[in-house]
Amino acid sequence: MDQADIPALLSRLASDEDAARKMAVFKLQSSINDPAFADVFISSGGLVILRRLIMTSGGNTLAYALQSLSRLLEVDMGWDIFEGPTASELVERIVELIVTNPLVNILRGAMSILVALVGHSQSSGSESPIQDQAFGFRALKPAVAIYPQFFDLVVQQLNSADHALCANALMLVNALIRDALSTKSVMAGGNGKSAGEEWPKLMKRLQDLGLIKAVYKLMQGTGLQDLAHPALEFQNLSKVIQRKWRDVKVDLERPEHRRSLKSLHLSSAPDRPTTNGHTSDNSTDTTATKKDGRKHSPEKWRRLGFETESPAQDFDVAGYLGMMDMTDYVRKNEDRFQKLLLEQATKPINERCPVARASLAMTMILYEHFDVDKADMEDAKGYHQGVDTKDYDRVFQPLLLQWPRLHAAGLHSFFRIWKATGAVQEDFDKVAELVRILIEKVAGQAPRTRDILEIEEDLQEYDMTRLRELQMELLEMSFEETWGKHLYQVRDVLKQEALQFVKEQRIRCLLEGAWFQKKEDAAEKKPWRFARLSHNRRYLHYTDFEKQMAQDPGLNTLMEKIDLSTISSVVSNVSPTNDDSKTTASGATIQNITSTAEKAKTKITIYSFVNPADVSAGGGEAKEQAVLSLWPTSHSVASEWLDGLLLLLGQAPVTTETSKLVNLVGGYGLKIRLLNVRMDTLEGPPAGAGIVPSREGLDEDYFYEV
Repeated sequence: MDQADIPALLSRLASDEDAARKMAVFKLQSSINDPAFADVFISSGGLVILRRLIMTSGGNTLAYALQSLSRLLEVDMGWDIFEGPTASELVERIVELIVTNPLVNILRGAMSILVALVGHSQSSGSESPIQDQAFGFRALKPAVAIYPQFFDLVVQQLNSADHALCANALMLVNALIRDALSTKSVMAGGNGKSAGEEWPKLMKRLQDLGLIKAVYKLMQGTGLQDLAHPALEFQNLSKVIQRKWRDVKVDLERPEHRRSLKSLHLSSAPDRPTTNGHTSDNSTDTTATKKDGRKHSPEKWRRLGFETESPAQDFDVAGYLGMMDMTDYVRKNEDRFQKLLLEQATKPINERCPVARASLAMTMILYEHFDVDKADMEDAKGYHQGVDTKDYDRVFQPLLLQWPRLHAAGLHSFFRIWKATGAVQEDFDKVAELVRILIEKVAGQAPRTRDILEIEEDLQEYDMTRLRELQMELLEMSFEETWGKHLYQVRDVLKQEALQFVKEQRIRCLLEGAWFQKKEDAAEKKPWRFARLSHNRRYLHYTDFEKQMAQDPGLNTLMEKIDLSTISSVVSNVSPTNDDSKTTASGATIQNITSTAEKAKTKITIYSFVNPADVSAGGGEAKEQAVLSLWPTSHSVASEWLDGLLLLLGQAPVTTETSKLVNLVGGYGLKIRLLNVRMDTLEGPPAGAGIVPSREGLDEDYFYEV
């Protein structure tokens, strides 16, 4: 619309005919967000007419008028309408519409105006007391006093099927919270209240009305695309609130803090009898007696899991947020809390799980998991950029709004891990680290739509073995990122150590000896062959027998032997690590298994040069001949003997079983180093060890028992 048409437009807006007003205000809403048009409209007295329409009209005319004012405020113009003696009436009218009017298009416009009105207190740079009273929640207080159901109706709109109305309602909630969180808002109230008293009161009121449940449902819903900006802003504001709670220091001079601590003590059933007949709080003779005759345990707070008898100190890290989490958990799980304390009281002190300390640790695990420290009030204002729907699972954290239930579920997992691992006091940080990994795995990787009930079940049922494996994977990744080259060197060293360990194990199998059953000739008179390596590891002794004896024969009964130095190669159809390879790097030949029938006839053949002297002298081509065949009775025996012989000859092992064993041993070595496991054998000799005893008073009357 051209600016020259504004006088005619104002005339129609002031017309007595409803149809003319409706058409005029309909056109106005599409033009007023042009700053040049808006400037002429305001200077021509348009605000007075627009205000009159809002105060007196209804139906679509009222909806268009509200929309026009909302768009005018969007371009940061027209704020004068909220100043002066009639401003309170206009605000009261808009609040009244939200409370009493059922029409969606009117509710959308009214809420949009209040969003701008409340939010303008933070965007305005003026320090004028008059302007301070004109904007922010202070401007709404008189009207809300008349319509106390205002907050209830706003929260109800979060369940509206109209996404635009729902978004406006959430933006209004955000604006109210942001205003309450600002120090300027509190100080301008003129009621003498210190910063920190307004926002807790507002949050409690909104939470009691079901705000958290409603927004949690929106974050998990399919219509999130239309609500992405206000939902992200609410998520960030929730983090700001959590951070502010943590910043509040626990001070026993404050009545509400004293009450919270007292409720923890009373909920612990301090006078409840334990199994030994004493009360759980007064079970020792060192109990002190107060002036009023009541007894006071010297471990009143340590019994609950605090580190000292001055519990306020224990909250230094988690602040009042930690106390809120703990009192909320105890209030909702009082029976479980009492039973847990009784169970811990029966154990030695060093084996007890410190419940209070675990709760505080759980608070900080969630605090770090949700990056609460990174939340900022300024970030909360401007989610104007589009959010790709593909990023919703990464950006949105609906579980943040289930903080109390996530804290309780995590705490139960803490108790479960403590019990399953047989932890003691010194292991507290290790258990806390496992819980942190569990939260990251279950809650951190959960899809946005996964319900909190499923998360609770997953936390309670997560396999301990898999959790430990996950911890090792994360440790290795962390060390690789930090140490890289050094970690590879450690792996190489450990692999060589593991290979030496497995080599010794395989050779010991040869030293022990084994029975082999011939399978090539069924008429064989002596179908059993026993082979054993000599103690000096230079000869392989063997003899054939008619039957397998109950007791293995000794070396002195094994009449045949082979000098290991004469062996040229070992050939077998035992499955190698790589089934496609025909030979190993060391020259040991492997025959691939082509059928189940062949696999059943596992055979190891030892070859020797026909004339070893000619070979060593370099004369002619070396010729080999089979000098011994062995038929292992199982795959394990085949792996032990094939790789044992190869390792004796200085060659590499080839079977999958041995390869897995080397990797297993090397892996455990790496895990021990990563976890820094304390081992008694590595703590050094005890005091006085290594001192040669005196021989004073001894004679030579002694003997050795052989």
